[in-house]
Amino acid sequence: MINADEKNTDKKPAADDQAEIGGEAAREDCRELLKKRETELKDSQERILRLAAELDNTRKRLEREKAESIAYANESILRQLVEVIDNLERAIEHGEKEDEDCKGLLEGVRMTHKSFLDALARFGAVPFESVGAAFDPNMHEAVLQEQTSDFPDMTVTKEFQKGYMLRDRLLRPARVAVARSPKDTNC
Repeated sequence: MINADEKNTDKKPAADDQAEIGGEAAREDCRELLKKRETELKDSQERILRLAAELDNTRKRLEREKAESIAYANESILRQLVEVIDNLERAIEHGEKEDEDCKGLLEGVRMTHKSFLDALARFGAVPFESVGAAFDPNMHEAVLQEQTSDFPDMTVTKEFQKGYMLRDRLLRPARVAVARSPKDTNC
C-alpha cells in the first residue's frame, strides 16, 4: 500500500514541472513582448527623426521664403517708379533739343532724374545696358529688327526703353531693336 506521504511526493514533482513549464512560457511571452516593444520603440524613434528633419527643412524653407519676400517686397512700387524715370528721360531728351531758355529747367530735371536713379539703386533696382549686347529674350523685348552690317546678327542696336534689374531678378525687360544681317531674308 502507498501511504499518504508517498502520494504527496509523487504529486509534487508533477506540480513543479507544471510550474516550471508555466514559468518558461511566461518568460517566453515576456521576451516576445519585449521584442515587440523594442521594435515599436525603434519605429517611433525613426519616425521622430524623420519628423525632426522635416520640421528643420520646413523651418529653413520658411526662412528662405521670408528673406526673399523681404528682398523683393518693393518690386511693384519700383516698377511704377521706373516709368517715372522714363518720363524724366524723355523730358531731358526734349529739353536738349530746345533753345537756351530751358537750360535751368533742364538742369533741374536732370538732377531729379539722378535722384530717382539713386533712390532706386538704394533699394537694389538698377538699369542695365543693352546696346551692343547679344539679344537675350530673358532680358530684352524685341520691338523691331534692323537689317544692318554695323552690328553682328542678333545684337541689340537700339534701346527704346531701359531694362532694370532688382538685385538678381529682372524688374523690367529692355525694349530694343535687334540687328539682322542683310543676307538673312527669312525675316
